[in-house]
Amino acid sequence: MAQDNQPERGPLSSAVAGAISVGANMMKEKTEEIRHRLASARLKPSDNFPMIQLPEGYEIEKVADGLTFPTSVAWDDQGRMYVAEAGGTFLDEEDASARILRVEENGQTTEVVNLDGRIYPAISGMTWHNGAFYLTHREMDLCGAVSRVTLDGEITQILGGIVDSKSDHQPNDIRVGRDGRMYVCVGIAGNSGFMDQNMIPFVRKQPDGHPTTAKDIVLTGVNIELPDFRDGSSGPVLTGAFVPFGTETAPGQVIKGRKKCGGSILVFDPENAEATVEPYAWGFRNTIGIAWNKQGEMFVAINGYDNAPGRPIPDMHDGTYRVQEGAWYGWPDFTASFDPVTSSKYKATSSTVAPVYINGERRPREICFLIDHEASGLQQPDTSLILGLHEVNSSPSKPDVAPDSWEDYADYLMVPEYGDFAWITNPLRDKYAGCRVVGLSTDGSGQQTVTPFIQNEKPGPASEQGIHGEGIERPYDVKFGPDGAMYIVDFSSHRVNLHRIAEGHFPVEFDRKTGMIWKVSRQ
Repeated sequence: MAQDNQPERGPLSSAVAGAISVGANMMKEKTEEIRHRLASARLKPSDNFPMIQLPEGYEIEKVADGLTFPTSVAWDDQGRMYVAEAGGTFLDEEDASARILRVEENGQTTEVVNLDGRIYPAISGMTWHNGAFYLTHREMDLCGAVSRVTLDGEITQILGGIVDSKSDHQPNDIRVGRDGRMYVCVGIAGNSGFMDQNMIPFVRKQPDGHPTTAKDIVLTGVNIELPDFRDGSSGPVLTGAFVPFGTETAPGQVIKGRKKCGGSILVFDPENAEATVEPYAWGFRNTIGIAWNKQGEMFVAINGYDNAPGRPIPDMHDGTYRVQEGAWYGWPDFTASFDPVTSSKYKATSSTVAPVYINGERRPREICFLIDHEASGLQQPDTSLILGLHEVNSSPSKPDVAPDSWEDYADYLMVPEYGDFAWITNPLRDKYAGCRVVGLSTDGSGQQTVTPFIQNEKPGPASEQGIHGEGIERPYDVKFGPDGAMYIVDFSSHRVNLHRIAEGHFPVEFDRKTGMIWKVSRQ
């Protein structure tokens, strides 16, 4: 029966509507293909791997393959290259080996240190300093940690107790600055302030995990209503920001700052880490990698918000920033471009916003500020701190700065974009993001243009195009070696499987022995 004076839709009108929808999708796909080609206009197919495009005068080769979840490369004092295999991904369920391998000149790998049962995975960051490796990983209770590992296998944990790591975000990159201190990227717990549905497997494993802060902040008292997934009852429960799941907060409530906070870059003396650790900068979502240019300026690559149920933030970008000591970068109340998340241009779909309560009173279902900025002494971040803005969900990861020998690209920040987790990071995503390496000039000030440097002929990982191993998959780490070449750690192929959530697992299946190391050289 037709209602509201609207004609009843018959088979013909449905077919026409379907054709229009298909046509619109085809037009959108064509537009994206054209954009990709325009971005690749100055890139040429590689002689070795025609699927891969890169600038003229550069060539790419595969150094090693068949790796299982590789995350980092480093070189010892003799210039020998090593790669860390993570031993897992988001939780320990993959049952893969955590180990350090030496990469031989013929591309073969030799296990140097096996860390199975000796550290809790996953290894995300690795650097070489004063005769030993320094690794980021988790402890048995999922707290974030840093350990020193010698070539003969001696392990010494030097830092632990990072609470935010009891989530999908753990400590990531670790590097040594010119001041001799060690800098570590630490992700925040959860997506946008709460331990929401995406955190189900982590909350069930460690219920006390939650976001933390570097300095004392004052809350607005916003709570959201979610199913209580801790015991399977699924009854409603209110949960507040910056607290464990199921804990309510009130307006004016103070959250105390911590030295080992999440969403930060931590710094410490590696000889006395626990006594000297402190936040260097904070207010990020998921800090992945840091690097310095020849002027000594620090830069950080960030994985931004997910447009996921609970407190969805439909951001337009992921960010790479200049790092200013002591600065607050706006999470969870400002976007990658430092706009307020309450702005109408970031309006979320109401059905994905959890019911909002303050002091037990139901409020409109909308995105609200979680921090009382004035009471907390916080201001909207300065846009001069933005180095570049990437496509949302492209997942900028662990970058490095090109040496002078790279001439036109000298002092460029080369940023690997890991790519999106479709349907998890953004249910509305209809195209690939990332799966490439981009360049950002660090010369001068102001926001820079994200320039494609290495990418596949078509968007997305090679495995989704049916040609695994012949193209870029999931680039996670970029480092320039002693020989001046760029080395890219390509993590693995994977696919989303939402059924894994009900089984208490992270909803992604990762493929073993699909990781690679690429080498890019100037011809």
